[in-house]
Amino acid sequence: MSSQSNDQALVPLESIAQAILFLRGRKVILDADLARLYGISTARLNQQVRRNPDRFPSDFMFELTPEEFQSLMLQNATSKRGGRRTLPLAFTEHGALMAANVLNTARAVEVGVYVVRAFIRLRELLATHVELSHKLAELEDRLDGHDEQIGLLIEGIRQILAEPDKPERQIGFRVRERLAKYSPSKS
Repeated sequence: MSSQSNDQALVPLESIAQAILFLRGRKVILDADLARLYGISTARLNQQVRRNPDRFPSDFMFELTPEEFQSLMLQNATSKRGGRRTLPLAFTEHGALMAANVLNTARAVEVGVYVVRAFIRLRELLATHVELSHKLAELEDRLDGHDEQIGLLIEGIRQILAEPDKPERQIGFRVRERLAKYSPSKS
């Protein structure tokens, strides 16, 4: 294995983190993105995964439903012509590492480490936000309403740390809301 530092990573963690989606309540990376990172075709990755089904239980990998795939295509403005003929596979952190082991190429094994580090980094960031939120609650309790300005500052920080109503890359598209917003009202 290479002794590269994170600063000189084979694949920057940020580029991997951008490929991680939130589907079915889990952080996953799609087969096409994982294959690109591993330096192989999506077809080869999926072929190896299907040849080794015992290594990929449902908590390691799952296939998107047609509805999830359609929603993903709409979100990413993907063409319906050409491209995929099968539904994408979504790999969790453990599934991505297992895929690297199944492929058994030097690049896949090395990049697999970076993929796992990206998942870990996202988990650490989430834990940091939770920890900071708890510390703010403790501070707010100690203030007990003595200083309104500090209370406003704490509330501002809490709003920054709050999770958005919808995850940025969550699968899902609501046509009705969008149409209602732009359709002329009947008066």
